[in-house]
Amino acid sequence: MAAMGGRENWDNTRFISWNFFGRRNLVWDKQQGDVRIESLPDSTTYLVNINELKGRVRVKGQELTEPDSLKKMLEKAKSIWINDSYWLVMPFKLKDTGVTLKYLGEDTILTGDKCNVLELTFNNVGDTPENKYRVYVDLQDNLVKQWAYFKEASQDSASQVWPFDNYKRYGNILLSANRSDNRGPRDVRVDEKLPREIFTEF
Repeated sequence: MAAMGGRENWDNTRFISWNFFGRRNLVWDKQQGDVRIESLPDSTTYLVNINELKGRVRVKGQELTEPDSLKKMLEKAKSIWINDSYWLVMPFKLKDTGVTLKYLGEDTILTGDKCNVLELTFNNVGDTPENKYRVYVDLQDNLVKQWAYFKEASQDSASQVWPFDNYKRYGNILLSANRSDNRGPRDVRVDEKLPREIFTEF
């Protein structure tokens, strides 16, 4: 976390915008908990406060007004945000409540870099507490350079392994985006101010 800008700069970061896999555009007001998600394949826009689970949803030009349907879609929006933001800011969340870290020693990743290996498991937090990750932290610059995903914590072999590279400074923090495998977050921006209407109007 210190290598990426430190806890104070992370806490003070206000607005983060990014595209996820070319499928969704997201804008996150980190301090207020407001999120705008534009899901491109199904023409759905979510305006949700992830702390209060309140907001608005529009599907193919029509706003949802039926309470049960709206509630389900706002829950879906929060799940989308949990997933898509984790791909971008995971190193800042290693010490979240409910995360268990275990040091597994050193290993060499696909690029040849030597890394410390941390294993993440989850104690009743998030949408998928049965998942497990291994995070590879470079011995030289202390940045996460690779992560491995295990669908079940009991697995010995990873389901997927991805690079976590191409770090750049956004505002006062470093983030990994536009990665070498062309997967995950891209077109990242960090702003100090944005119009309020982004989170209230379609």
